Amino acid sequence: MINLHGHLFRLIWGLCLLMAALPLTALDLDTSEFVDLSYPLNEEAIFWPTQPSGFEKKTIAYGETKGGFFYSAFSVCAPEHVGTHLDAPRHFSSSGKTTEQISLRDLIVPGIVIDVSEQAASDRNYRLKTEDVLAFEMRHGPVKPGTAVLLRTGWGQFWPDRVAYLGDNTPGDASKLQFPGYGSEAARLLVENRRVAILGVDTASIDYGKSVDYEVHRIAAAGNVTGLENLTGLNELPPTGFTIIALPMNIEGGSGGPARVVAVIPKDFE
Repeated sequence: MINLHGHLFRLIWGLCLLMAALPLTALDLDTSEFVDLSYPLNEEAIFWPTQPSGFEKKTIAYGETKGGFFYSAFSVCAPEHVGTHLDAPRHFSSSGKTTEQISLRDLIVPGIVIDVSEQAASDRNYRLKTEDVLAFEMRHGPVKPGTAVLLRTGWGQFWPDRVAYLGDNTPGDASKLQFPGYGSEAARLLVENRRVAILGVDTASIDYGKSVDYEVHRIAAAGNVTGLENLTGLNELPPTGFTIIALPMNIEGGSGGPARVVAVIPKDFE
């Protein structure tokens, strides 16, 4: 028993030394800046044309009570995929993770921004190419596993004008949409080879608007990669060096949900 205790002591001591040698990864909130990448949820929030309705808010109570104090409460009704929201892998895969099954470790991750706003300005159906990803890596280094890739197209300039943002506003019809997104080969590179955690975009879909087979959604879902859509504020982010916190409404069994997405940037980052 004495030898066993000695072995245990040496093992625990070795683990303590190992942990002490590991770099600290906690966020220093006092020396960080925060960028809200989410649109507020209201009646103007854009939703997919085939959904029957968007965000609705009704007043339950508002005003002074009989007790002499103020009280307010509201009821809200919304589809999962409205405004700034998360796509869970279950959205396009019967075996993919549902919203509450996504690990917090995969929702609080390092972020990068790939900027294709110039290309999208001249082609509203532009799709991210593998060459764009490789060019980014030549400038900023490899896209690491577990990263949130945020695609900046500049489309936030059109929010909340549904026609300008979506390219069409025919209720119940998604066949006439036009806006940029990820190309399938670039998505495959990021999901299957770079093993990223999140594909995000400042348009209504990680697939471009004219897609009929939603291949990028299916590639992401097959790899249990989360999607973030209708992001804003990507122009305020550097290409690398920040952390993404993407927390959706925690809907059990859900295919996604409205999300508050925040970027945390060290103030001394250059």
